[in-house]
Amino acid sequence: MRRMPLTDAFFLLSESRRTPMHVGGLNLFTLPKDVDDASFLANLGNILRYDGELRRPFGEKLKMGAMGVAGNVFWEEEDEMDMEYHVRHSALPKPGRYRELFALVSRLHSTLLDRSRPLWEMHLIEGLQNRQFATYFKSHHCAIDGVGAMHMMMSMYSTNAHSKVKISPFSREAYDNYKKLLEGDKGKRVSPKESEVTAVVEALRNQLGGTVNVARALRESANVWLGRNKSMSVPFHQIPRSSVSTHITGARRFVAQSWPFERVRAMGRAYDGTLNDAVMAMCAGALRKHLQEQRDLPKISLKAMAPVSVRAAGDVDSANAVGMVIADLATNVRDPAKRFRQIKESMDASKAQLQQMSAGEIQAYTAVSQAPLLLTTLTGLASRFPAFSTVISNVPGPREKRYWNGARLDGMYPVSIPMDGSAVNFTLVSNNDSLDFGIVACRKSVPQVQRLIDYMEESLVELEDAAGLHRRKSPARAPSARKASAGTKTAPRLKAKASGQAKARPKQAKAKS
Repeated sequence: MRRMPLTDAFFLLSESRRTPMHVGGLNLFTLPKDVDDASFLANLGNILRYDGELRRPFGEKLKMGAMGVAGNVFWEEEDEMDMEYHVRHSALPKPGRYRELFALVSRLHSTLLDRSRPLWEMHLIEGLQNRQFATYFKSHHCAIDGVGAMHMMMSMYSTNAHSKVKISPFSREAYDNYKKLLEGDKGKRVSPKESEVTAVVEALRNQLGGTVNVARALRESANVWLGRNKSMSVPFHQIPRSSVSTHITGARRFVAQSWPFERVRAMGRAYDGTLNDAVMAMCAGALRKHLQEQRDLPKISLKAMAPVSVRAAGDVDSANAVGMVIADLATNVRDPAKRFRQIKESMDASKAQLQQMSAGEIQAYTAVSQAPLLLTTLTGLASRFPAFSTVISNVPGPREKRYWNGARLDGMYPVSIPMDGSAVNFTLVSNNDSLDFGIVACRKSVPQVQRLIDYMEESLVELEDAAGLHRRKSPARAPSARKASAGTKTAPRLKAKASGQAKARPKQAKAKS
């Protein structure tokens, strides 16, 4: 047995039927040419249902004492592993549109994982139009974070369309092979690795100066509460009540869409900002439009929690290696250019604070500053005293085209966690030349969540126009959910129009669960 760190156990403590604490991902593929579809998918299923030694924690289950999750929590080997339970093969009902796919993912993401078993599931989904198929994977957040899940998925993909991977991504063999790939040839190295030197330096820094740096960061947070620092945002400070900062139910609704990577990055550069700043501004504009439509736009700006990975290069072992910053979304600012500048100022202030700390110090500071969130969650007060309004997370993904045994990877759409006080979650993955967004929300608290896709496109167009990037008579819009639900046909990948229209891969649709 091995003990679970408290930072991972936090997600077990925070879980309830209304707030499942698992993260997931929907990956979309196109079948290779000249293959028998049924045989090809059956072979992929056999690979996934590997019955040998599994990598941690996919072959382990929870072990708790009399105090349950309030006491010590351990991982122990599962002696009765049932891969048929964990790897499931499903088929969509006709006509196999993205609408049916999103409905299935919404339903699967609403259900709790069985704590008496290893905390993960993989669903192989066929029946999509245009010779496409999908996988939906979910795992408890105590077992893996977004970057860790990305490492796991990369172990089964290749940049070569003709390459064949015959081992399961859940296997110990795939884990060992992937680590060797990341580390390179150790035999050629005669000097210590940079990661080893960094680990020693960071250990010394933690011993000698960690307390000082964390205390300094907490003093800076206190200055925000005292009104002495107006450029930085912190949890719980001036978080307005709205329909996205409220009590949630256990029902979920999921939608997804892709935008060209270069288009979004160009918009950010036009304002001297980063890609993350540009993504924040797109989501901020969409939330502003959504709340205006609901006649629920607060006078105080919404705040977003942005996870920050502190995972060392090549680290595929940590379950969670995450810090966080709070960003002011400036949703009370009408002018899109001014809103972007305010978001950038807030992000710069938070990042400047983190740059003073090591990875371990960032995690310690995050644990202290987020501690009240656990208390409000356990007492049912999270919707009355929200720590932030929403979560906007950017997970680095592959920058080259990938294949799974010849099947082209068309999209990687994260499916994350809404919570009381934060009823909608935006998570994106950089995938080849695209940014793939997955939006998951409480179905009751955030009705018609598919409209957020349209609002994100409108927000992007407004920011581009304000920066003088485009000259158009009327803004281009993302394909509408109403057209999708009416059965409009699209190719698996539609090229973006010259005006910069978002890629219709996949076309967003209402997901009814």
